[in-house]
Amino acid sequence: MASAFYRKTAKDIIPIEHEVSRYLGYTKANPPDNTVHTMIQEAITQMGLVLRPQAVYDTFPLTHTGIQTLQFAGLKLDSKDLSYNLQNCTHIVIFAATIGAQVDTLIRRAVASDSAKAAILQATGAMYIESFCDDFNAMITQEQKNAGHKTHPRYSPGYGDVPLAVQKHIFSVLQCTRIGLSLMDTLIMSPEKSVTAFIGIE
Repeated sequence: MASAFYRKTAKDIIPIEHEVSRYLGYTKANPPDNTVHTMIQEAITQMGLVLRPQAVYDTFPLTHTGIQTLQFAGLKLDSKDLSYNLQNCTHIVIFAATIGAQVDTLIRRAVASDSAKAAILQATGAMYIESFCDDFNAMITQEQKNAGHKTHPRYSPGYGDVPLAVQKHIFSVLQCTRIGLSLMDTLIMSPEKSVTAFIGIE
């Protein structure tokens, strides 16, 4: 099956201000002061102008072989954590998502001139990519619900016992370059505000 694509306009991605605050370490009991609050709002507006939310994905049959061994998309993976997440699943969605290279450029410029602004932009980028992934996840969940299936929570390489090196296989089976996404030798993605993940289908 060829990769499918999911794209949104910047205005479709709803910013969540309290998530930016959370990424910065603030809590309900210790909220940001007025100055930081204003800077967060400015960062949300500024980044919203350059977002290019895109995802590429495909669905593959999933086989459970043994207690914690999974096979899908030509990959054999031993993982207790992912096996638990995908319990009873027969298929798996693999996806890669990004909010675009312009976001990285915006952050790099701030790093060179204003460390506080750069930190807030980093948190804002984290919020936007997670919000976009949530939006994509909701689309997949609704599609599967319409087909009589249910989805499991998404799970990314690098968490638990799933090695980050799995991203190499993801990039080999998805047309990631079509959304401007590449994988460096360090296993870090470019643009930085990008995510790869699995969604189990039961």
